[in-house]
Amino acid sequence: MRYARVSAGGRAVWGRVGEEHVELLSGSPFEAARPDTVGTVPRADAHWLPPVVPPVFYAVGMNYPRHIAHAGAPTPRRPEVGYRANNALTGHLSPIVRPAGVTGRFEAEPELVAVIGRALRHATRDEAREAVFGWTIGNDVSARTWQHQDRTFWRSKNSDTFKPMGPWIETDVDALAQTTTLRVNGETRAAYPTGDMVFDPYDHIVEVTRHITMHPGDVLWMGAESVCHLEPGDTVDVEISGIGVLSNPVHTEGNPS
Repeated sequence: MRYARVSAGGRAVWGRVGEEHVELLSGSPFEAARPDTVGTVPRADAHWLPPVVPPVFYAVGMNYPRHIAHAGAPTPRRPEVGYRANNALTGHLSPIVRPAGVTGRFEAEPELVAVIGRALRHATRDEAREAVFGWTIGNDVSARTWQHQDRTFWRSKNSDTFKPMGPWIETDVDALAQTTTLRVNGETRAAYPTGDMVFDPYDHIVEVTRHITMHPGDVLWMGAESVCHLEPGDTVDVEISGIGVLSNPVHTEGNPS
């Protein structure tokens, strides 16, 4: 099943995504009762929002051997997470806006995203697996000059539109058995096994819930193997087989074209 959030009548509405239409729902799929269908919109006309607004936005850093080697970083000895800001989220087909003050490397990182479906504390690995409601796609956009200038990631990774996510949550897929592909203007820049991680999502959920309660709607971005530079005018696509394609144009602040 595929669930999304779309804009309908000026408000955010949950939807169930079919081949031709999005069925608009009376409530959230995280609720115990199955929400009713209250209308439909053609899928081609849907205005896609981030598929969930998380209570907590968790993000894994260096988690793929090739990325770690490229960065010259040490291999993590245990699962650890950081945090990102909800204001950075944007949906499928919405623009990534490069701020006017950004110079130097402006990069995309394609990431698998786990969406938590139940409250969880002191989880076993089996409980962690059962707690994943579904999977979506993220693009971790970074302004590297800011990243190196600042003491934290407050603007380099958390500026508005720097975290596209979507287009939907896929509930019926073996996410770790898929392939992640990054394309810019239709040209493949990277392709790699999605599950080729140092620590997988369940490792991280077990570790997080030793200390912190995870809640329905929390998201866990799993890191990337590769990065690529973006320029205004580009269109960047992140595809994870079995889930879908997250596509976003790149604009410059103040210049929508």
